[in-house]
Amino acid sequence: MIAETRPPSTVDADGNWVRPTPGVAGMRTDGLLALGIAVGASLAILLYASAEFFDEPPVLWQAALVVLGISGPLVWRRVAPITVTAVISIVYICALYNKVPEVLFSNIALFMAMYSIGAWSSSRRHALVARIVVVVAMFGWLFWEITRAAFDTSLAPEDSGIGLIAPGVAIGLISIVTNILYFAGAWAFGDRAWSAARERAELEARTHELEAERELTAAQAVTLDRVRIARELHDVVAHHVSVMGIQAGAARRALGADAPAPAISALGSVETSARDAVDELHRLVTTLRGIGGEGDATDGPSTRGTAQLEALLDDVRAAGRTADFTIVGDRQPLSPVIDTTLYRVAQEAVTNSLKHAGATATMDVRLRFSPERVELEVADTGHGARSAQTTTSASGGLGQIGMRERLAAIGGALEAGPRKRGGYLVRATVPLLVTEQVGS
Repeated sequence: MIAETRPPSTVDADGNWVRPTPGVAGMRTDGLLALGIAVGASLAILLYASAEFFDEPPVLWQAALVVLGISGPLVWRRVAPITVTAVISIVYICALYNKVPEVLFSNIALFMAMYSIGAWSSSRRHALVARIVVVVAMFGWLFWEITRAAFDTSLAPEDSGIGLIAPGVAIGLISIVTNILYFAGAWAFGDRAWSAARERAELEARTHELEAERELTAAQAVTLDRVRIARELHDVVAHHVSVMGIQAGAARRALGADAPAPAISALGSVETSARDAVDELHRLVTTLRGIGGEGDATDGPSTRGTAQLEALLDDVRAAGRTADFTIVGDRQPLSPVIDTTLYRVAQEAVTNSLKHAGATATMDVRLRFSPERVELEVADTGHGARSAQTTTSASGGLGQIGMRERLAAIGGALEAGPRKRGGYLVRATVPLLVTEQVGS
């Protein structure tokens, strides 16, 4: 959803909150308001003239100036409310003295201008002074007109009154009460709008602060977890793997030159795998601890990829198993994330096959390329449903869960299960045209 970005809240030199100026949408709304006032005032002048509100019809150019003077300034009522109010007030008085028959929409425009001083003036002191000046000036002019009308006998014939109060005085009192309510309402509503805007801005600021604190807390929690995992990997896993490699090397040397070649080869493979695993663990620990910065995928916990699949199967062959590797289609360059993910999936699938397929099972690894996707298949000819692998859920054990999560992070999918003709198949599919969700 695309919405207008609200300007940030600011403070003045005294540390007081200043309401942000309106954006394009606000100016557009005020433009429509001014247009509506102009149309309404024009129609009102025509109606008042038709009803002979004044003895003489209004001068056309004077009426046009009045319409423009009370409506046009409203476009800038939020930007310069004091100036707009002063202009509309002057035009309002001039319209009455020039007998332009329009009072309805002029009053609406003046009310909006007074309201805008309280709602949008950047300085509360200037807003207070400006409204006091306008109110005093308007009431001073009103009292002057009431006083002048009271001494003008031509305006009220002797037999025109039917009550205890003279007609001129009664009209004056009605005008005073009306204007008190009029200006008090504009004053109160304007101040309330400004206070509501300030409260809303403070609430948004507190919300942003809470969001930032929550993100910081989450990042700290992730960092602590990474450090804890790194510590456990370094202190426990790396230690045991190193000991395994040392013991395998010692056993290989203890057997001597007369030992069977397969045994020497298997122990050498164990020793090499232990060294590689320790190196991988050191890379992972470095990454988890955040040493050396974030880096890209090639600087991450592993630099292994599909180019090392043949070497992975060499270790399997060294253990006495039959393993074939085939590339189907034209090999395409893979991003580091996809390349590493496919290698890890293959590594996990090969490990599971070694554990569960049986000593006589053969293994077939295929890397298939197409313009849209890349597929990795690890199949074996083992027997059974591989019950040892499904220890946690129907979708596979922890190894399969890890493979699914790795593939899901780059938009891929995993299929795993027994084959109809016997054995087990693991197939990983990754779209090549996919936005990689690195770090998600």
